[in-house]
Amino acid sequence: MSRPTQAYINLSALTHNLAIVRQYAPHARIMAVLKANAYGHGLLQTAGALKNVDGFALLELDAAICLRDAGYRQPILLLEGFFSTEELALFEQYQLSAVIHHPEQIAMLSDSKYHKLDLFIKINTGMNRLGLALEQLPRTIKKLTGNQYTNRITLMTHFACADDPAEEESVTQQLKCFEAVTKGYSYPRSLANSAAIIRYPETHFDWVRPGIMLYGASPFPDKTALELNLQPVMTFSSKIIAVHDLKTGDRVGYHGLFQADHPMRIGIVACGYADGYPRHAPTNTPALVNNQRSRLLGRVSMDMLAVDLTGIKNTGLNSPVILWGEEISVDEVAQNAETTSYELLCALAPRVERIVSE
Repeated sequence: MSRPTQAYINLSALTHNLAIVRQYAPHARIMAVLKANAYGHGLLQTAGALKNVDGFALLELDAAICLRDAGYRQPILLLEGFFSTEELALFEQYQLSAVIHHPEQIAMLSDSKYHKLDLFIKINTGMNRLGLALEQLPRTIKKLTGNQYTNRITLMTHFACADDPAEEESVTQQLKCFEAVTKGYSYPRSLANSAAIIRYPETHFDWVRPGIMLYGASPFPDKTALELNLQPVMTFSSKIIAVHDLKTGDRVGYHGLFQADHPMRIGIVACGYADGYPRHAPTNTPALVNNQRSRLLGRVSMDMLAVDLTGIKNTGLNSPVILWGEEISVDEVAQNAETTSYELLCALAPRVERIVSE
């Protein structure tokens, strides 16, 4: 019998969430972000569910080529662009779009014969991660238009704090900075990630780039996915593979981080950090056992974790356990583990069987 740790991928939830994006940004083209194996959900199956989007964005060149080979004809944007002149031939062969974020990339283009790429020029408006300095934009535009890129340019930036309700001023400042430096250019623009799509309609412009919201998780700490009418795409599940009765004073797991203060019944679940569950999830992190809310006990190990079965009805060996999904959201697990849903979804291990449903 195979190990019961599985991830169920609900493609209809993806199409639902895409419809929510369209409701928020009805006048913008949508570039669905599929980086990191579509946030752990599977590249091709996710692209299939999102086949009606206007474009795809990712980081991995081999994944972009995979999409082209699978027949997708939409624009495909590589969010970190190209890393060498050798890659430019593949960009042109597969008609891939590239983010330009530093002068060395412009030099690579200028020294090459490849002048038919669609380029997204990324401007650093305050995040200080990727992007050209503000003063570099005019000469960059001049250089690229001199190399026949006049009709192949989109201007873009990325917000650092659009997910934080206390940082509205940061978003406003980045937007003002972007508008000031791009004033006078008529190129298409792309700024909004999931958080900005929902909270800042003034940032939508020509292209929006939804990521986490497509997968049914909330981009905000103060709003649940349910409140945003988003449906979870992934349900991460396993089963109870052992049951123990504890006496008062018994300890659980490595270093005995949990100690029973009364007689208890616990279940051992076939799931651990090697499957992608967060090792640092503490006692009391929620889980659903046989459709009843329970909690983790003690430290998560490589292949197993313990849950409280005390008072949980009709549970025992082989009882189903939902680690995250509809009733226990990935956002709630992430909050307990002091991380983000992005990390949890992307960390799903290859050894976890993915089962896709329409």
